[in-house]
Amino acid sequence: MRNPYRTQKIAFFFLLLSTLLIVVPVGLIVVIIIQKGLPAINWQFLSEVPQQGMRAGGIFPAIVGTFYLVSGAILFALPIGLLAAVYLTEYAKDNLLTRIIKLAIVNLAGVPSVVYGLFGFALFVVFFKFGASILSGSLTLGIMILPVIITTSVEALESVPASFREVSLSLGVSKWQTIRNIVLPNAVPGILTGTILGLGRAAGETAPILFTVAAFYLPQLPASIFDQAMALPYHLYVISTQVPNVDEKVRYGTAFVLLALVLSMNLVAIVIRSKFRKKKKW
Repeated sequence: MRNPYRTQKIAFFFLLLSTLLIVVPVGLIVVIIIQKGLPAINWQFLSEVPQQGMRAGGIFPAIVGTFYLVSGAILFALPIGLLAAVYLTEYAKDNLLTRIIKLAIVNLAGVPSVVYGLFGFALFVVFFKFGASILSGSLTLGIMILPVIITTSVEALESVPASFREVSLSLGVSKWQTIRNIVLPNAVPGILTGTILGLGRAAGETAPILFTVAAFYLPQLPASIFDQAMALPYHLYVISTQVPNVDEKVRYGTAFVLLALVLSMNLVAIVIRSKFRKKKKW
């Protein structure tokens, strides 16, 4: 007869081993980036433009460009993704067509980013004639993170108990008022989770902005959404592969700033999400 406690210990051991196989390499990468990149961090590095062929100076234009692109992507993707999730969850009938659409959205989340970059180049840069600009890059990144936001928002809306809707409708409240005042507030933590995932992916992608917005070197900040911009992922790629004799601490310093920027965005979103979770009654 099998000992259930022994089986449980074996299962826990493999679960712990799997966790360590994920956490340890990621932790080592973070430690190496901090160790080699922190010496480069100072006010000049964060506030000046690149100099001497990007071998010296700072990365301020790349920081600002990354912030513009991520903000534009979220402003485009979040409203559309949330409205699509509300329709799929609350209004669309559960039939074959709806299930196919949901499956297609999930599959789109796994499409390589370079494909989105080529799509954005063909649609926004060439067809709509926006050119290589912040607008083209933001829309491309927005389309790329849209499946993630829709999928997580659908799951968040479906997690709200059906009894909440039934009680609200039984009191004579309209369906839209029920969604706006009952369903959406209780689904906010899950929606923010999708937003966090979208923020991280949008800030760290190189291929989409390579085709639609990124400039090799710009000594000034963009003046409008139709201007090109530098971005931290592309800047890191350039100084690591295209510019010779770049000091190692400059490369790791850029990687450190990108990592810190993504973590800061995620931290803010997590704090907001935790506040909404404390308000949940179920």
